[in-house]
Amino acid sequence: MKFTIDEIRRATNACVKGDLSGSFEISTDTRTIKKGDLYLPLKGANFDGENFCDKALQAGAIGCFCTKDEDKYEFSLKVDDTLKAYLQLANYAIKKFAPKVVGITGSSGKTTTKEMVYSVASAKFNTHKTFSNHNNEIGFCQTVLSMPENTEVLIIEMGMRGFGEIELISKYAEPDYAIITNVGSAHIGRLGSLDNIAKAKCEITKFLKKTLVANESERIKKFADFSGEKIFYSLNDVNIIEKRSGYSKFIYKNHEYELNVDGDYNVENSLSAIEIGFKLGMSYEEIKKGLSLYRPIEKRWEMEKIAGFNIINDSYNANPESMKASVSTFIEFYSNPVVILGNMGELGDNEIEFHKEVGRYIGEKFAGRKTCFITVGNLAKYIGDELSKYGFEVKHFNNNIETSRYILDNLDSGITIFLKASRSMKFEEIIENLKKPEAIS
Repeated sequence: MKFTIDEIRRATNACVKGDLSGSFEISTDTRTIKKGDLYLPLKGANFDGENFCDKALQAGAIGCFCTKDEDKYEFSLKVDDTLKAYLQLANYAIKKFAPKVVGITGSSGKTTTKEMVYSVASAKFNTHKTFSNHNNEIGFCQTVLSMPENTEVLIIEMGMRGFGEIELISKYAEPDYAIITNVGSAHIGRLGSLDNIAKAKCEITKFLKKTLVANESERIKKFADFSGEKIFYSLNDVNIIEKRSGYSKFIYKNHEYELNVDGDYNVENSLSAIEIGFKLGMSYEEIKKGLSLYRPIEKRWEMEKIAGFNIINDSYNANPESMKASVSTFIEFYSNPVVILGNMGELGDNEIEFHKEVGRYIGEKFAGRKTCFITVGNLAKYIGDELSKYGFEVKHFNNNIETSRYILDNLDSGITIFLKASRSMKFEEIIENLKKPEAIS
């Protein structure tokens, strides 16, 4: 997306030194900057992009943003804060091209929900979305500035590490519609309580224009400070009429829908996409078609046959709620399954109890069901300890290499293996080890 200097001045109140005509793309990375771009240096705790202005100019940048007077540059745009300028440019672009903006947040399921909303909206509209999980304020700007000018629906995923972050993105996104998938214990180590997590997630309503679509939750109802339309959904509103591996069919509000994924939690995530479709003015047939085209993204219920094993990789991320839901779905659909569970991160002082809770939940729900569990990591061991109390076979390993070696040496080909852990556990290493067993011989 390109901006004229006059547009940049109006958006950011920049003090312009020099004279340029035409329109220009904004780049924040000297490694990928192109000739004729304007360089916008960002700052972090351990870096200052302004130190690389000279490098950007040498790489072909035609000018740069800065926060202090720079006589040595032929062309510069002085602003008080470069991140704020980046956000202001994103907001300017949203107002200029006027897409309908859908903001999405939640403790779990937000990226899946984003992809489902994208599948639905794309059935009728030119739709653009947050790439991967680039859901912080910088990712928001990158998403907006990369959208085609004919974008009709813009889907913004909003992540959170603490108070104020979702509010900041919401301020500059000004969403027409907002989705809160749920409030769970992810990031409780940072925020201290479920109430605080709910408050932080509900910041998405601070600048919301039209409608909040949210999971039925007393906490969300308590902390969502929004006087406009609110739609709450729940799995209790659904009649699931068929479910098998890789497929779900259900009725919601007297309409039948299909998903090419299994799991009750996926059905529940899809309800917000359905509601957004109707708010965008889509027909039932359009929504049904769009939802049926949804496919899970990498490391989310990703199925692959490796070394004779059927691997289901759901290790994109993990918290107690998502681990309970996904493991339950897996055990329901597969005979004699092997479940490999790793540590869950960012759970704070009660992280041990949260891991035990997962073990107790699965143990109580599936006691007597033949299932082999493997735990990996110091915290996951507590899941296994609880499962053992319910009579399950549990093996524990300290790292991915030990785990991979055990699979290759002891498990029969043809079985189905499920992987679930936080990204920090790097469970993709297990998959690579199974593909190249000679590397761990």
